[in-house]
Amino acid sequence: MTHHSMSDTIEEYLKQLLLSADTAEVEIRRSDIADHFDVVPSQINYVIKTRFTLRDGYVVQSKRGGGGYIRIEQIDLASDTDVFDQLVASIGTRITQKDEEDILTTLYNNGLLSTREVNMISSILTHEAIAITDAETEEKVRANVLTALLSRLRYEC
Repeated sequence: MTHHSMSDTIEEYLKQLLLSADTAEVEIRRSDIADHFDVVPSQINYVIKTRFTLRDGYVVQSKRGGGGYIRIEQIDLASDTDVFDQLVASIGTRITQKDEEDILTTLYNNGLLSTREVNMISSILTHEAIAITDAETEEKVRANVLTALLSRLRYEC
């Protein structure tokens, strides 16, 4: 039996809302979702902040006041070069293997990389392939290689 945390449950609920929406975005009220799951609004913030990131393929906008609306939009990288550039910029100078895999999954989900390409890039960027014992240097190498690959990909799309 798999253990599902409340965060997992909230994430699934929000993703179902997105799937059932007529558009690629959904507006929610933090307090309504918190009441629905009988949790504090900060837990809703946590789920959105950690599970609906640009790297996961989402753009989130918060609107303060009037109950605090949050708009979650599933992005289409192929048609939005600004978002693609933001994704590349989000890599920064260092990136963990987990975050790199999230980015590759987003690119795959947006039809920009095939399964084969994702697997090849992932294998190039593993801890074993980079083979540097210093974690900071490894993350810098991974960020440089991934940024170079994405920059090339951007101009081929």
